[in-house]
Amino acid sequence: MACAIITAVLLAMRNARKMGLSEDVIADIALWGIPGGVIGARLYYVIFEWSSYQGDIWAMLNIRAGGLAIHGGIIGGVLLGGGYVLLKKHPFWKYADVAAISLIIAQAIGRWGNFMNNEAHGGPTDLPWGILVDGQRVHPTFLYESLWNLGVFAFLMWYNPRKKADGEVFCLYLALYSLARVFIEGLRTDSLMLGPVRVAQLVSLLLIAGGLALRWLLIRRQESRTL
Repeated sequence: MACAIITAVLLAMRNARKMGLSEDVIADIALWGIPGGVIGARLYYVIFEWSSYQGDIWAMLNIRAGGLAIHGGIIGGVLLGGGYVLLKKHPFWKYADVAAISLIIAQAIGRWGNFMNNEAHGGPTDLPWGILVDGQRVHPTFLYESLWNLGVFAFLMWYNPRKKADGEVFCLYLALYSLARVFIEGLRTDSLMLGPVRVAQLVSLLLIAGGLALRWLLIRRQESRTL
């Protein structure tokens, strides 16, 4: 996680400089967004695993024991980091695009923590790239997601200077990351559940729809301004 955060912040500063944005603002966003992401990731996980944490405050706070959900992290980071940008009246969508590129590379790096902890893996498989966990060969879902995220990162870096409207890169990040998560989540054995539904799949479908709809609105708004 530390490697992911450092890489994300340094990359965001580099991209902000290339786009004529303030590196100091990126640092301020990180000061709000990173704690917000950690809090959101933990709170999200605890909510959906309430039966395991109810009445045990220390267990809720002990993130070293595992239990951080990326969707909660995104929500928390956007609320605090994005809230800071809006409060200071900086161009929200420009900084959102910078943040999106950094987020996806951070997620690609962070997934390797799952490998080190033997967690967030899939069910049994006979495929040659399966990994051994407790003596059983299983799907390396962390690897699937990491590779996909690297691909999304490369695409967003390429697309950013070609975007039609500010905020478009952020919307594509939400949709493209979520597209793979829908399928990969179906292979995992540790999904957070809401009744019979895998929470990550439900949230991912909502983010795909929301991201694509918002992208369309932002492009339409930009086009109307140029008429």
